[in-house]
Amino acid sequence: MGTDRIVLSGLRARGRHGVLPAERELGQEFVIDVTLGLDVRPAAAEDDLLRTVDYGALADRLVAVVEGEPVNLIETLAERLAAVCLGSPQVEEVEVTVHKPSAPMPHPFTDVAVTIHRSRP
Repeated sequence: MGTDRIVLSGLRARGRHGVLPAERELGQEFVIDVTLGLDVRPAAAEDDLLRTVDYGALADRLVAVVEGEPVNLIETLAERLAAVCLGSPQVEEVEVTVHKPSAPMPHPFTDVAVTIHRSRP
């Protein structure tokens, strides 16, 4: 990312995403990391929150997506989260990582994650 960055990492929310019936019924915790690419100079010059991204409000919107309508794939969830981030007019690009630390796997593991990078057309 060649622009300035705002990073929100480790955002936790419970969702019912997955292909297995138990994932839809019981739900599980997802961990979200987003890196926003934007120019923060206008906000810094005027010390004005309205000229940047309110990361508290963004966190609320991201949690609402995770807690909302279930999807089969965390890839789909990542796309939805990226769209929310790009909905802020200041954001030029975003990297989203969706972690699924309790994914149903028959082997010991630390994390399963999908990372995508999206930018304005």
